[in-house]
Amino acid sequence: MSSPSQPEQPDRREFLKKACCVAIGGVLGAVPVVSGAALYLDPLLHNSGGDVNGVKVRVTTLDALPDDGVPRRFPILASRTDAWTKTPDAPIGAVYLLRTKDATAPVTAFSVICPHAGCFVDYVKTLPDYSPTQPGFLCPCHNSTFKLDGAIAGASSPAPRGLDSLQCTIENGNEVWVRFQNFQAGTPNKVPLGA
Repeated sequence: MSSPSQPEQPDRREFLKKACCVAIGGVLGAVPVVSGAALYLDPLLHNSGGDVNGVKVRVTTLDALPDDGVPRRFPILASRTDAWTKTPDAPIGAVYLLRTKDATAPVTAFSVICPHAGCFVDYVKTLPDYSPTQPGFLCPCHNSTFKLDGAIAGASSPAPRGLDSLQCTIENGNEVWVRFQNFQAGTPNKVPLGA
């Protein structure tokens, strides 16, 4: 009688070959998965332009502003990218532009947002409780009043500071460009949002 045969033992070299093949295959398979995940998540990991604070925008031309110093309100349009969504020329705010007689700064720009509580101010031909003949800006929410130069008009105005001026430049001969920025409301100091 023959002795029962021993089951074959796997060869050590065969095991190492298979283990190396599995390891190399795992690494090669992980490279495209990791690369794809990085590409997919990239917009979330970077500031992709969703923040529009401090953006320089072409607003109008000098021809659109009256010579008499009457302020005109203009929307601020800018392209925004938020993660995977791109919004071309969406309204992000508004400004008042005033033409001046100063050759070095022919246009003054003010934010339309009241520094008291964040409401939009209106241009009015007469300021109530300040001057029946002087034009300026009035906030309809709490009756904050501002002169045409942005300063607070009248002691009863609840605003903690004047209107927020914005950097304004003339480029290409007659294009009016504004560095649009929002500021914290309710504080006596002009503090940019996000600062």
